[in-house]
Amino acid sequence: MKFTIQRESLIKPLQMVSGVVERRQTLPILSNILVKITNSQLLMTATDLEVEMSIELNLIDQQKDGAGEITIPARKFMDICRALPDGLSINLNIEGDRAIVRAGKSRFVLSTLPADDFPGIDANKDLLELSIPQIELKQALERTQFAMAHQDVRYYLNGMLLEIGTNGLRLVATDGHRLALCDQNLETNSNENQQVIIPRKGVMEIARLLEDTDAKAKIQIGSNYIRVTTDGVMFTSKLIDGRFPDYQNVLPDGGDKIIICDKNELKQALSRASILSNEKYRGVRLQFSNGLLRIFAHNPEQEEAEEEVVIDYNGPNLEIGFNVTYLMDAVSACTTENVSLSLSDANSCCMIQPQGTSGCKYVVMPMRL
Repeated sequence: MKFTIQRESLIKPLQMVSGVVERRQTLPILSNILVKITNSQLLMTATDLEVEMSIELNLIDQQKDGAGEITIPARKFMDICRALPDGLSINLNIEGDRAIVRAGKSRFVLSTLPADDFPGIDANKDLLELSIPQIELKQALERTQFAMAHQDVRYYLNGMLLEIGTNGLRLVATDGHRLALCDQNLETNSNENQQVIIPRKGVMEIARLLEDTDAKAKIQIGSNYIRVTTDGVMFTSKLIDGRFPDYQNVLPDGGDKIIICDKNELKQALSRASILSNEKYRGVRLQFSNGLLRIFAHNPEQEEAEEEVVIDYNGPNLEIGFNVTYLMDAVSACTTENVSLSLSDANSCCMIQPQGTSGCKYVVMPMRL
């Protein structure tokens, strides 16, 4: 088995595939990528048993006796290719149980493991299939993924809910203290709502492989996996087997106190106040009055910060505490010049939305300060 390819053609796909490989592996072969040559096509695959990524590349002037498959160390091969100068052709040749990599005046010998031992995710029974422009799915993921939990004992929170209904796609993420929801209009062939939970790593990898283009991404969902396919790239992730919380109960019915403010002004004021907030709890106090929002922060060193932001609000005075990081994440995810905050009272959660749109909603629970 052997092939030759330009360094520039190989480096980006190899980086994408290698991103799936975990540094610490229980099985040695999981540190390798599967390299397969058939009919002038190079297929590279990596997996950690939870997610799997395959990328297909065309080979020019591929020799007929070059077909075959083998696994080679992902990180080492990636580091070798990255360290080589631009413009070189990389030649890989398998001799026995060794892979010989040649480029210019350089030669490297890598150990290999048999391709037959390489594990794959069993994904051959699709229950649902749909297509969506890559840019729309990417933006929806980016506006939602920050609210996922990280290593929570409630394992179903360490991921994102993908809900497919009769008229669109909905993404929901929550860590129990905040919630992010994003709707995407889409023609689906689903007659009823279907829900799956994509694990955190799967969400991050899908967002990474999508590009800012209207080219379609194909989504296939099975009983225990989701597969996203773009041009030449196929990513598969196992699903989290669990029941996502009933997020509809968390969404407030609609606070009677509506505040409109400039997104950038609010974000910058929160960012400055956060500098002197308690490093552990990250709490800030918000005081709303007619036309004015005052933000207060303090910490155990008796240091204080105070900010004022002009707002569009005409109602009773209200004081409420929040985690400043959660507020900043939600405000940053809004894509309009102004953001809308709706509240009921000092103990209610805050609903944050881009003004004038209903596609994305962010809910932040209050804090006692």
